[in-house]
Amino acid sequence: KNLKFFYNENIYHINFGKKMIKVENLSKNYGSVKAVRSISFELNDGQVVGFLGANGAGKSTTLKIMTGYISPSSGNVYYGKKNIQDDTSEIQRDIGYLPELNPLYSEMIVHDYLKFISEVRGILENDFKNAFQKVVEECSLNAVAHRTIANCSKGYKQRIGLAAALIHDPKILILDEPVTGLDPNQIVEIRELIKKLGKEKIVLMSSHILQEIQATVDRIIIINEGSIVADGSSEELLNDSAKGKADLKLEVSNADENDIRDMKATIPSIDIKNISKEDSFTSINIEFPSNGDPREDIFKYAVDKNWVILEMVTSKQNLEDIFRKLTGNNKLS
Repeated sequence: KNLKFFYNENIYHINFGKKMIKVENLSKNYGSVKAVRSISFELNDGQVVGFLGANGAGKSTTLKIMTGYISPSSGNVYYGKKNIQDDTSEIQRDIGYLPELNPLYSEMIVHDYLKFISEVRGILENDFKNAFQKVVEECSLNAVAHRTIANCSKGYKQRIGLAAALIHDPKILILDEPVTGLDPNQIVEIRELIKKLGKEKIVLMSSHILQEIQATVDRIIIINEGSIVADGSSEELLNDSAKGKADLKLEVSNADENDIRDMKATIPSIDIKNISKEDSFTSINIEFPSNGDPREDIFKYAVDKNWVILEMVTSKQNLEDIFRKLTGNNKLS
């Protein structure tokens, strides 16, 4: 009674009801190397979640475990009442997976390749025609549908892989670097497609293009050295960042270095990080809490000291700053 049949009597999808994926205390060791260290998180219906991490952080390993491609050393992944270790085949029927290294048969024609993938999934005849027409339109493959895969550009190959992941209309979509090799126009198209799919599926995607993640997802999980170091919307991560940044440039003839350093005593919320003298001005780098704005106090202090302010610019940390701060110690592997 917990199964919903799909396409034919041999192919069925798990009916989660209100779908939820629960990753619980997941670990993966390769000998003495701990690739994933007891991580836990949940994914819910209607979410597009970005999964970020530097090379070697455990990102792709986690995605492979979630799809049943490899087994964990400990912990589990629950899809409703099913789990990836005991119910691998049933869960895999409901997952669309695009791995980082897109596996394609280069000698096949795009149409034939997608037909082959569909037959493996049990999608036959008219069901295949309908599914093929849908994914070709969604992934903008009309121009290459009858071309040999080897003769397609890298961007088209990436979209063919995405079409293969979507052909069976999965309830869960796991995408490892889905926009690799796409030009800016194609990236926008795939971004809009992923956001659309996120309204009806659970979508988990990784990418090294941080701006793309920020523009596409509802939530970001950052993993570093096998452990989760951040989890929230991009706005929450930015608001939780400890400090914003301000740059202040002063005319050198008016700014005494002792007065510059004494500014900290008058304005306790700021932290003077660097003072450098140029030909005609002094440049001061200042950090301050992101929930405060010291510009008015700095201006009053400058007036009191008879400084001439040439420039005063504030900027909050962006997602790249936060990513680098949280993963800066990670080593390539």
